[in-house]
Amino acid sequence: MLRRRRTRSRKEGPRRALTLILGALYLGWYRWPGWYLSSVLHVIGIVVLVDLVVGPMLTLIVANPGKPRRVLARDIAMIVTVQLVALVYGSVTLWAGRPLYYTFSVDSLECVQASDLDAAEIATAWRQNPSLAPHWYSRPRWVWAPLPHDADEAAKIAQGTVFGGKDVTDMPRYYKPWAQGLPDLRSQLARLDDVRYLNKQEKQSLRPRVNQLGLSPNERNALIMWGGSRRVLAIFDTATLQITALLKAD
Repeated sequence: MLRRRRTRSRKEGPRRALTLILGALYLGWYRWPGWYLSSVLHVIGIVVLVDLVVGPMLTLIVANPGKPRRVLARDIAMIVTVQLVALVYGSVTLWAGRPLYYTFSVDSLECVQASDLDAAEIATAWRQNPSLAPHWYSRPRWVWAPLPHDADEAAKIAQGTVFGGKDVTDMPRYYKPWAQGLPDLRSQLARLDDVRYLNKQEKQSLRPRVNQLGLSPNERNALIMWGGSRRVLAIFDTATLQITALLKAD
């Protein structure tokens, strides 16, 4: 009976820790569309596989009552160490990749993750734009990221982006409140058939889904939203410019 309790405790410990960590990260940063645009499912899959599948399975294999106590303790310790390493790896990776901003810039929306912002840029933002600079505890915020008014600086950023440099969306010093960008955002809304970055098949797939939501695919109410190489289609209420739906394009 005591051995069963110990085995059950070893199984419940990683499960509770994993539930607590993933739950906190999801509620704080990874709600839709954050988890999808940041491509974190493979990281979560590795952690769950090691902590909730491989770990308990190996524990059952090595937990031979005929083994010397010292050998059994060593084997269990090795398994627990691997589980802890996987849990720490997953937690650190998810924390570093957490969404901090959803930005509108030029002609699209974009998910900006913590890993997209370097320390120097964050320090500059704190000096020049403290109200929208990120805290370590910041939850995702919707902001407008226009190019700077200075033509030379704007050209420098645009040219740098072409050659793999940072875009203005990765520069919180230039962020402005979301509401200030709404007139520009309205001018970029398009009918579903006119949305760039979607192929014909994706548009055909999205059309009935938009209709099912009671929205019109023939109205200028759509804008693409990026997260790395992933995209979702944002549908806006044209009267209030509130997002009414975020639909996977694939």
